[in-house]
Amino acid sequence: MKNILLVILISATGWACKSKKEAINNSILPMHEKLAQEFIIVDGHVDLPYRLRVMNFRLEKEFLEIPVQSEKGDFDFVRSREGGLDAPFMSIYIQASYQKDPGRSKAVADSLITMVEAICNKNPEYFEIAYTPEDVRRIAKQNKVALPMGMENGSGLEDDLNNIKHFSKRGINYITLTHSKDNLICDSSYDTTRTWNGISPFGFEVIEEMNKEGIMVDISHVSDSAFYQAIEYSKVPVIASHSSCRKFTPGFERNMNDDMLKVLGEKNGVIMINFGSTFIDQKVKDERGQLRIEMDNYLESIGLNRESPGAEEEMEKFMSKNKLTFSNVKVVADHIDHVVKIAGIDHVGFGSDYDGVGDSLPTGLKDVSDYPNLIKELLDRGYRPSDIQKICSGNLFRVWTEVEAYANMN
Repeated sequence: MKNILLVILISATGWACKSKKEAINNSILPMHEKLAQEFIIVDGHVDLPYRLRVMNFRLEKEFLEIPVQSEKGDFDFVRSREGGLDAPFMSIYIQASYQKDPGRSKAVADSLITMVEAICNKNPEYFEIAYTPEDVRRIAKQNKVALPMGMENGSGLEDDLNNIKHFSKRGINYITLTHSKDNLICDSSYDTTRTWNGISPFGFEVIEEMNKEGIMVDISHVSDSAFYQAIEYSKVPVIASHSSCRKFTPGFERNMNDDMLKVLGEKNGVIMINFGSTFIDQKVKDERGQLRIEMDNYLESIGLNRESPGAEEEMEKFMSKNKLTFSNVKVVADHIDHVVKIAGIDHVGFGSDYDGVGDSLPTGLKDVSDYPNLIKELLDRGYRPSDIQKICSGNLFRVWTEVEAYANMN
């Protein structure tokens, strides 16, 4: 069992934890664990809302698993306290397929925001929605986990600029302009259609309104052309809430190339590194790609495909004989090193994609209790505590504050 950094007490009224400060003062901790507790840790992307929504559908009844302590998924309160996580951005994820059904994307976004609100309302001693960096700092001092929110896929705006203000009021702090398909705003890195050759006319209006409303522009998932156009058009720095470096995954447009990192640094933005093995490690990406081909060939040989009745059982049988490979925490640190080399120490953060990359998490970063492992790796590589504080939250806070300040002036 992992070393529990905070004293967890069970009482008739529920869970209670000593504050992070008490845990530091009352324990003799290794430096990496102490820094994880001392610094505010912000994670740019955690997919808890969508995971709970999928669980609801599978159970075919109303269900909300409050993530205080659970063996399911990658995130809960207890593991967050253990790992020092203070503010995971809750991903309000909207599937690209919903774009075909007018109104559905917005409805799904609203429902997931309502879910996050319900988690906080039912467990106010553990969770609170954060709307600003100051909220995060205040909530962290109360030893609660702040839950800021970001919308993953701008399709939730539908075709109505008024929805930007609507979602701003509901607590959305960033919007990922698109996801796996081109949408009304811009082209996707995963879609070869190139509908707009970057940003659409409507998309430029969206960016302008996001700037005015104080919503960060997230360029994860966009095409290269869309990135350059967005970062040039936005009046404030942009973020990549959960992306990595293309140097380590050549040809994978979902990640950012060196020139994009350089421009991001020049424009004072920040990239928050995705932890998923297939995002960060070409060897693992290739091995898993080959395994998918072999699985599909096996299913075809017995007259099935992935959607066929009985396919799930056969896939489990196949995987029992063919184990998945994983990357590791050192490779995540390699991505951070590379951003620092190209863009500078002020332009990198954590954007794990916990609860969003399934069985792809690297060794040493399997859930939200594991941030100290990455901090240790950075310390071992010579990063100073002041550098690590920037990576944990300082860089994101800088961008978030600048976006807020611009909105307040307009």
